[in-house]
Amino acid sequence: MPLEPPPTLLCPAGDFGPVAADVHAPAWRKIAPVALRETVTGGAPNQATDLRVAVSGMDLRVLFDCVDEDVWATKTMRDDRLFEEEVVEVFLDPVGDLECYFELELNPLNTVLDLVLRKSVSGLKKETAWDCEGLRTAVQLTPRGWTAELAIPFESLMPGCARMPGWRCNFTRIDRPRGHPRELSAWSPTGLALFHVPERFGVLRLGE
Repeated sequence: MPLEPPPTLLCPAGDFGPVAADVHAPAWRKIAPVALRETVTGGAPNQATDLRVAVSGMDLRVLFDCVDEDVWATKTMRDDRLFEEEVVEVFLDPVGDLECYFELELNPLNTVLDLVLRKSVSGLKKETAWDCEGLRTAVQLTPRGWTAELAIPFESLMPGCARMPGWRCNFTRIDRPRGHPRELSAWSPTGLALFHVPERFGVLRLGE
């Protein structure tokens, strides 16, 4: 079955307070979640993930609420290979030309991987030397799994990027239940068992 066109996500603006990964916080409760979907088929994953995205001051705020019967991770060093375990991920292209984009990952231990990816003649070039200056994150274990929140300063991506139209983005999760195959979920499914498909990035509309 062909995938639907990449979606558009409207990010309302508000005061979201401290970064606490709390889906019950009053500001987050006002935002209807959108569900991540299995990235190959576009169907419902075995373990669901609700996504909320908003603008708070000069930050992009992203909240993942993950159903997970077996939450686990071992990596605690920044810029380690978090994608080898359980993780949520944010892909952002503020310019919207799909030639270069930022990736931020967060695992259940609140460990961060942040990098820049650029298209080259030999494929995607990863630049892990980049750090998202001013990034704040939080993780909570919950009765149904785990939640993760990121506050991404617009200025850490590039000066003035909050005012650029045509942001492209994706929001994804790697779930690795022990003893079972991994499951890849995405806000904008790619049709492939990988997320690095910029052409499938959706559109982000920033609220005011």
